[in-house]
Amino acid sequence: MSSLATDKIFIAAIKANAQLMAQIDGRIYPTAIPLPDESVDNVPVPYIIVTFDGLTNDAATKDDPYESDNDQVNIGIEITANNRAALAALVSAVRSTIHSYMLEQTTDIEDYQFSAEAVQYDQFKPCYWQTLHYQCDVTNS
Repeated sequence: MSSLATDKIFIAAIKANAQLMAQIDGRIYPTAIPLPDESVDNVPVPYIIVTFDGLTNDAATKDDPYESDNDQVNIGIEITANNRAALAALVSAVRSTIHSYMLEQTTDIEDYQFSAEAVQYDQFKPCYWQTLHYQCDVTNS
């Protein structure tokens, strides 16, 4: 798989956890939530959005002066919930699900570094949300 489609691996990891998918009522979206009409109310929480946040090719090698076979891919996972306790539980479930999936499945992801943003509150929805970040070392095939 192309490193440009690394977000699909993270979506597959989350979808592999039936209990987690039931908690979010199947609401997992790539890049954004598609709403057909501006007048439609907000999508109910909880939900998860997985984003491809760009990549950087590792330094070129002597065999190829332009690009190497490895990319550093950035993935964002926005998680929303109705309250702070529910958000903490969902974030923990997503993090452990992805970790287990990467250990058990064969993917083009060789390694990753994990970080998380601060917890936020959206008073207009209302909901709590947090974004997880994964910086992945990916074989560019």
